[in-house]
Amino acid sequence: MPDAPLIEARDLTKRYGEFVAVDGIDFAVERGETFGFLGPNGAGKSSTMRMIGAVSPASGGTLHVLGRDPERDGPEIRSRLGVVPQDDNLDLELDVGENLHVYGRFFGLPRDEIRRRTDELLEFVHLADRRDSRVDSLSGGMKRRLTIARALINEPELMLLDEPTTGLDPQARHALWDRLYRLKQRGVTLVLTTHYMDEAEQLCDRLVVMDRAKIVAEGSPRELIERYVEREVVELRLGDRNGGPSLDGLADHIEVLQDRVVIGTDDGDAVVDQVHARGLEPETVLVRRSTLEDVFLRLTGRSLID
Repeated sequence: MPDAPLIEARDLTKRYGEFVAVDGIDFAVERGETFGFLGPNGAGKSSTMRMIGAVSPASGGTLHVLGRDPERDGPEIRSRLGVVPQDDNLDLELDVGENLHVYGRFFGLPRDEIRRRTDELLEFVHLADRRDSRVDSLSGGMKRRLTIARALINEPELMLLDEPTTGLDPQARHALWDRLYRLKQRGVTLVLTTHYMDEAEQLCDRLVVMDRAKIVAEGSPRELIERYVEREVVELRLGDRNGGPSLDGLADHIEVLQDRVVIGTDDGDAVVDQVHARGLEPETVLVRRSTLEDVFLRLTGRSLID
């Protein structure tokens, strides 16, 4: 008999008064995988994560985390979770090692065990040489790695990461991706939200796209790209001098944006040849492979939601 999912939701709903933040969603997270929630602001990602983390009760449907009911077994579930919030909430008055020690005491761990785990975790996140440094002296990437180390002090089976690399420079993001990948290799199940499509492609085995409180797509990054968008994208900047010939009929999917035209196609070079054959002279031409970002924009739209 296969293992039951580590997280399983059926018709999961969250309301705040009359406002529906999560509207009857179904999903399951298998043990050992990295599972992502993608969506624009207000889509329901954070509300879903709070229900998984047993800090916000569901308004309807069913949810099981680690085989338990979060509403009834919240303390037990939280003791087996590692949580990395979107904003670092480290204690700036303590040094790096003390932040881990204090957090370990929250879980009732013996001092010797905390000391052992602190040594191991600081090596794991490449902060062993900063053990005695004040937290406010660390860079943003170092603070993020320390937050992950702190979340691992109780040796969790499941890690919840809310926008884990927001605000980090590319080097820090890639360093963090490496640490998260190594966690997965150790058998830790990761659930994350992210606004970075390349992050989702790099890390996630499967993901769901949420929009307006509902799940609108689910699958691996590659499956979603193959299912919802064409193989290639052509981006054209036409300029004012191209007001004559039309792009009608050039491809099945054409978006005319303020600054460029985006064309979805299975043969980008052939589309570019047709553009020139119609007498158009683009200022710039870019042919690229379709990405998860193209899927995201196709499903959720390009307009901003406050």
